[in-house]
Amino acid sequence: MSTTLPAPRVIADVFAKGLARNIVLVVAGAALIGLCAQLYIYLPGNPVPITGQTFAVLFVAAGLGLGRGVSATILYAVGGLVGVPWFAQGTSGLVSATFGYILGFILAAAVVGYLAERGWTSRAWRTAVVMVIGNAVIYAVGVTWLKTATGMGWSKAISLGMTPFLVGDAIKIALAAGAFTAAWAIIRRRRQS
Repeated sequence: MSTTLPAPRVIADVFAKGLARNIVLVVAGAALIGLCAQLYIYLPGNPVPITGQTFAVLFVAAGLGLGRGVSATILYAVGGLVGVPWFAQGTSGLVSATFGYILGFILAAAVVGYLAERGWTSRAWRTAVVMVIGNAVIYAVGVTWLKTATGMGWSKAISLGMTPFLVGDAIKIALAAGAFTAAWAIIRRRRQS
């Protein structure tokens, strides 16, 4: 009698065999977000930098799923608040105008991780939809925080906190869609052999 292993719901399920490996995946996810935060470009007159954080958050959440993805983003946020210098430009603590984006990462990780566990990252177009939804969540929280923290109007908050990043987000989404499609193809082939 042969037993068949259940199909992985997210890519991390292929590697996560036990508590220790799950902890390693969560810590690695938080570290990846922190590392990608160091890829930053400040635009003149804009308190919100272009970073690799959003790509890392969405990638981590889609790869780890709901529980591990949320845990990784919470670890990233709490670690930064208590002094780990892994927010953009090696900062930590309560970064006033942009902290809403970090809070948005947690909510986006929940949404993206939930959808990923339901098979939404197995095809390129579906991965793209998941990443667009995740970005929308990050912007909803981040732009609202930016507006509130600085006292600027909605139009200015959107023009500083969202508009300059849309082209880069489209590129990041295309990269994620390709990466997840390739990863799932490899996993399917290995399971069939």
